[in-house]
Amino acid sequence: MADKLIIVESPAKANTIKKFLGGSTKVVASMGHIRDLPKSKLGIDVEKDFEPEYINIRGKGDLIKSLKKDAQNAKKVYLATDPDREGEAIAWHLAYILNISQDSICRVTFNEITKETVQESMKHPRKIDMNLTDAQQARRVLDRIVGYKISPVLWKKVKRGLSAGRVQSVAVKLIVDRENEIEKFIPEEYWNIYAHLLEQKSKKDFEAHFFGKDGKKVEIHSQEEVNNILKNIENKKYIIEDIKKSEKKRTPAPPFTTSTMQQEASRKLGFTLKKTMSVAQGLYEGIKVAEKGVVGLITYMRTDSTRISEEARNAAKRQIINQYGENYYENRYYKTKKDAQDAHEAIRPTYIDLTPEKVKDSLTLDQYKLYRLIYHRFIASQMKNAIYDTVSVDIKVDKYNFKANGQTLKFKGFMTLYVESDDNKKNDKNDEDTSLPNLKIGQEVKLKNIEPKQSFTEPPARYTEASLVKALEEKGIGRPSTYSPTITTILERRYIEKEQKQLLPTELGKIVNNLLVENFKDVINVEFTAKLEEQFDNIADGKENWKNIIRDFYGPFKITLDKVEKELEHVKLEDEVSDVECEKCGRMMVYKYGKYGRFLACPGYPECKNAKPIVETIDVPCPVCGAKVQVRKTKRKRSYYICENNPTSCNYISWDKPKIGEKWEPDQKNEIKEIKKKKVTNKKKTTKKKKNKE
Repeated sequence: MADKLIIVESPAKANTIKKFLGGSTKVVASMGHIRDLPKSKLGIDVEKDFEPEYINIRGKGDLIKSLKKDAQNAKKVYLATDPDREGEAIAWHLAYILNISQDSICRVTFNEITKETVQESMKHPRKIDMNLTDAQQARRVLDRIVGYKISPVLWKKVKRGLSAGRVQSVAVKLIVDRENEIEKFIPEEYWNIYAHLLEQKSKKDFEAHFFGKDGKKVEIHSQEEVNNILKNIENKKYIIEDIKKSEKKRTPAPPFTTSTMQQEASRKLGFTLKKTMSVAQGLYEGIKVAEKGVVGLITYMRTDSTRISEEARNAAKRQIINQYGENYYENRYYKTKKDAQDAHEAIRPTYIDLTPEKVKDSLTLDQYKLYRLIYHRFIASQMKNAIYDTVSVDIKVDKYNFKANGQTLKFKGFMTLYVESDDNKKNDKNDEDTSLPNLKIGQEVKLKNIEPKQSFTEPPARYTEASLVKALEEKGIGRPSTYSPTITTILERRYIEKEQKQLLPTELGKIVNNLLVENFKDVINVEFTAKLEEQFDNIADGKENWKNIIRDFYGPFKITLDKVEKELEHVKLEDEVSDVECEKCGRMMVYKYGKYGRFLACPGYPECKNAKPIVETIDVPCPVCGAKVQVRKTKRKRSYYICENNPTSCNYISWDKPKIGEKWEPDQKNEIKEIKKKKVTNKKKTTKKKKNKE
């Protein structure tokens, strides 16, 4: 009989904790949730005050029997599921299954999986926090009502298998709205004038840009205005009118929250949100490291707080002073945003002495990259500002004004280790060294040449995974645990697609979004979704009863739902007509949506059952035979290019888009073999599956 039974969520975490406690303590995993709402029905008794009808998850019967047996054979059971609302709810469900009283002191949490923290946490168990559990229940129940009540409307009007969701539909709406902005955008012309100047004594040249006239800023919108300015300053002297010198400071970014970690891993490492969270989970749950054994390398990775412990702060101080010197250290505290839950620290390394290089051999390449990012970000957050010497020079040319700006890095500070990326890459130029020659007021500088440059305003950028997470967080939509599954879901549903790193709505996504926004505008909107997040936070803080929120929501929602179902009963959404003629019956084929996206189908179904895939071609001919080049996608959605005559009479196939006049030699393209190899492998897998079925 075990003295203690500790139940965690994952086997990796169980193995790590077992090594710290030893003795007659048994540590087992629940493998996530063991009870949930049934998939086959709503699972919420609306007539009985929205009581959830939880059932044991299918396939977990043997696990539940094993957990019950282990619990019966232990003197004391501790529920050590993850330290967040989801983990609290899993602990509550485990307590129900194992007949553990809600008043039992059985709950322990680990913000980091280190020997010291685990042993200390085991000394301070508590009751299950029903406020946190109820906050999770409220989210689960409300999302189930929205999903299970609205989705059938999509099945009737668009196609079966589609889904709507309180958060996912708002995320799709943001992407569709951005695409609409881009489509409606009308570029506006504007001009800049750059003067390339020479300081004659030092023979050093520098650049100045046109500012305005008589000290007032002037914007230039046409070639005519440019010509007028150039004519008026022709053969005029360029005189230094004013010089301002100052210092510019750049402060380090705070330690990572879930959101900022996802954003930076996307920008710097090219990781998807799903990959980032998977790799981070492994770093948190435990890695076998020389000297330390199995240990969690980072703190809990689902957090929206930038707070760090004094112990971690002191460890960072020692590391910075030892490695860089005392003048690089600054004790910094970061404000956590108002609506953050602040239950956990920021994401940071658990042992500062375990530098990325020390543990590199113990990690996979992806683990090393992410750990290095987390480690450097944390250390940099406790370092001094970077300092630039800046110079701003006003140059007079008759009545016109030019400006030149320069800066040199005086003290690198935190930038020695880490610099935060920006989605707007143009901002990176703000940190480049652009020194100016020594200039004096009243001095004349010589014009080498003058360069007018025409530009046009650009539409807003499409969202990337990183910028969408940033937008969701800024608007108060979702929480750290929801960003990755939300974006993963709408990609899998094919409401959006990824092109390079940009997220675009599909035609299906636009149709679904329009239907939902037009008919459920009170539910599928940013303000409503953000307000609910605040209410969930209030439940977690014990300020609101979770069923009150469901009651307040359901009444108006049911009225809207009934009205929409009645209004749409006789409405038929027309299929989009293509310019492709059905070769079997002559009708113009229409676009339909299937499991793998859009395809062409004959509108004469069921009389004519003709259907075929949509073939996308590019405007560059095949570099081998001159035929059309098709764009196809691998199972992982990566695009490649193939001649329409491949494999009958042409062997052209490539990852890279062909260019006009480009020569292509198959023996120089190893990737061709790779694509073909993938096709063969997939065929083998299909054959194997068929044999297994037989």
